[in-house]
Amino acid sequence: MAAQEFLQPALAGLDPTVGGVDPALPLYATTFVVVDLETTGGAPDGGGITEIGAVKVRGGEELGVLATLVNPGVPIPPFITVLTGITQAMLLPAPPIEQVLPSFLEFVSDAVLVAHNAPYDVGFLKAACAKHGYRWPNPRVLDTAALARRVLLRDEVPNRKLGTLAAYFRAATQPTHRALDDARATVDVLHGLIGRLGGHRVDTIGDAIEFARAVTPTQRRKRHLADGLPRSPGVYIFRAADDRPLYVGTSRDIATRVRSYFTAAEKRARISEMLAAAERVEAVECAHSLEAEVRELRLIAAHAPPYNRRSKYPERVVWLKLTDGPYPRLSVVREISPGDRAYLGPFTSRRAAELAAAGFHDAVPLRQCTHRLSLRTVTPACALAELGRCPAPCEHRISPEEYDAQAVTPFATATTGDPQPVVDALLARIEALSAGQRYEDAAVLRSRLAAVLRAAVRMQRLAALSGLAEVAAAHPAAGGGWELALIRHGRLAGAGVSPPGVHPRPTLATIRATAETVPPGHGPVPAASPEESERILSWLERPETRLVEMSAGWSSPVAGAARFRDLLTKAENAASRQLWSERS
Repeated sequence: MAAQEFLQPALAGLDPTVGGVDPALPLYATTFVVVDLETTGGAPDGGGITEIGAVKVRGGEELGVLATLVNPGVPIPPFITVLTGITQAMLLPAPPIEQVLPSFLEFVSDAVLVAHNAPYDVGFLKAACAKHGYRWPNPRVLDTAALARRVLLRDEVPNRKLGTLAAYFRAATQPTHRALDDARATVDVLHGLIGRLGGHRVDTIGDAIEFARAVTPTQRRKRHLADGLPRSPGVYIFRAADDRPLYVGTSRDIATRVRSYFTAAEKRARISEMLAAAERVEAVECAHSLEAEVRELRLIAAHAPPYNRRSKYPERVVWLKLTDGPYPRLSVVREISPGDRAYLGPFTSRRAAELAAAGFHDAVPLRQCTHRLSLRTVTPACALAELGRCPAPCEHRISPEEYDAQAVTPFATATTGDPQPVVDALLARIEALSAGQRYEDAAVLRSRLAAVLRAAVRMQRLAALSGLAEVAAAHPAAGGGWELALIRHGRLAGAGVSPPGVHPRPTLATIRATAETVPPGHGPVPAASPEESERILSWLERPETRLVEMSAGWSSPVAGAARFRDLLTKAENAASRQLWSERS
């Protein structure tokens, strides 16, 4: 096994978000188990360990020692014997690793594991646990080699080898390539490095682990921006020196999420640029995650922060609607009005709307020309009429009543009710093209069918929610009690949390009394952005969410577009597979 193959699993043990030790624990109060292994020199495949040495320390005081030879079950290479002095005869009476692991795992419990070049030692230990059926406790891990690279300058030490560092810090025990000696040397190196961390404002074990990782100078310099933030759900706003919002985000735990921007896990170039310009972080605490998500959307829409990519311009939606006058056609517009005969949307882009329009043109005989037609004057027909793709209303070959029945009514019905005629027409054409081995043309029609169904399902879901004057719902809170939300016409009007052991009705009454007044409007999203209403729908549709009160029945058409969700999923999956095949 190559080094890269076991390095990534080993690094999982270095994740500062795991382990039982509180990352806020001061370094002087942290229990460390400093470990060193001797091995046969192979890859960590579950064996190969020949010696384990571990020293438990806290506050500079030694609390315990564990040291043992380990029989690897395989011959030791001669160069390992020369390097360590460990011979095959020394290991024959030693216990195998599966007998040593229980004592070692108990020894490291509730402690921070420390090693020099920790990924190597952690990799062997994790592989041994996996091979012999022991659960790896995933402790927090501090790598003294990585920490030395951050703390010591080149003019202080020429390299970060254990022997070099032990000599620099005048360790009482010098490394000898034997596990216990090397572990004791690492203890002195650890204490020397901790003594240097105070000048870097590193006082806790969590800070030390993060400091040892490859964070940028900007992240290290700006990490104080995360201080004092609440550990509660809400929205955080990175602001520039002139108080401009640079970036808006949301989290169930604001403090933890903001701190993650100053760790080695954050590698996005645009976020690094944002951190360089940020001067403070503002927190907006929310009752629960739904309110936080909604507030995030509203703040992004209001301020368009330069480093947010999504949800910045919710007003930039388009609609597909039937024009007024005789022989209506489809038109892509920015807004809809109560007088519009039929429409579909909202679409996030003009391209998506045009794709859906092409699907309707393939299914029903809607005219595609942009001429304003008259019931009295004839206009010359275009090429589509000659090809049989248009009933030529321009030449009055079809009456307005027939045109409405064949073209207008199927579109209007598909948007608010049953899209079955449109779906059947498109599926028939796809089948005919496939039978003629015109697979590329069939794939184009399939994408148009998906665009039609996707828009119809979305609009009907949004319209069903926004048509309700008020919905009160509750979701179990993580710590007990209930997360409460009051929705009016698809907009979050109020939110709160009822405490555990208390009936939620009084809290709901308070929310209702202070909730935002939301007037009704026209369309499927009259009072909120489509994204906000969709976030609310996702929250309401969770299995644990309870509908408490509604102003009217919440319903969708029985024969509506939602019953074609399986077909939509198949069409989208087929398109994804085709795109992947084309890119491969």
